Amino acid sequence: MTEAATDERAAPEAAGNGIVLTGIDGLDELLGGGVPRGHTVTVLGSFGTGKTTFGIQFLVQGLINREKGIFISLEEDPDSIVASAAGFGWDLATPLKEKRLAIVKLEPADARTTVMKVRSELPKFIKDFGADRVVVDSVSLLNMMFPDEVERRARLFALSQQIKTTGATALFTAETKDDNPRASRDGLVEYISDGVISLQSREKESGDVQLAMQVMKMRRLKHSRAVKPYTIDDDGLNVHADVEVF
Repeated sequence: MTEAATDERAAPEAAGNGIVLTGIDGLDELLGGGVPRGHTVTVLGSFGTGKTTFGIQFLVQGLINREKGIFISLEEDPDSIVASAAGFGWDLATPLKEKRLAIVKLEPADARTTVMKVRSELPKFIKDFGADRVVVDSVSLLNMMFPDEVERRARLFALSQQIKTTGATALFTAETKDDNPRASRDGLVEYISDGVISLQSREKESGDVQLAMQVMKMRRLKHSRAVKPYTIDDDGLNVHADVEVF
């Protein structure tokens, strides 16, 4: 994907058939076109696999298609996210000024206030803003606010359902377990999600590291489950769908 976030020449969302383009070259091919509109999709990965970049790229594609987006961050400040996007050639400052994009920073240190905001303010904010796409980076930090697993599961399910009521397509990022790159840290988010995409970092015999992506599930779609290499280039994530992992 090489278009700028404000490119007025871009065509509307492909086919208008309820499928949302991810904006990641090669991934939409694996998905058979994209993600069903209104789905909640979780991107799993360890540090350095490009989860945040994935989320930004997903929102940039929405902006290209004249959709509004919200980025909810529990890690980076808005200025840092804008700067990260600029490094890939994506202009977020303009859509921010034009109210086509919102970046919201939640503070994990203030757990009570953050939980109240998510529960009472988020659905109304999404609806009032008119967001078509919502990214939460990351739900792993959000879950750490709750020591009890039952409450974590309930809160996570409630968050997913709250976003679903707005009609927006949601993308959650989540950290993986150290001993299992195909599972989230708490093992919960993949069960409340309509889709799960795994980002993995694999060390080859030569000592080089290869990044690999797999669509583990995507409800309502017949998708490839093949593990494919991807790179993080000057224009973001690119999946090499015609290449095998080695």
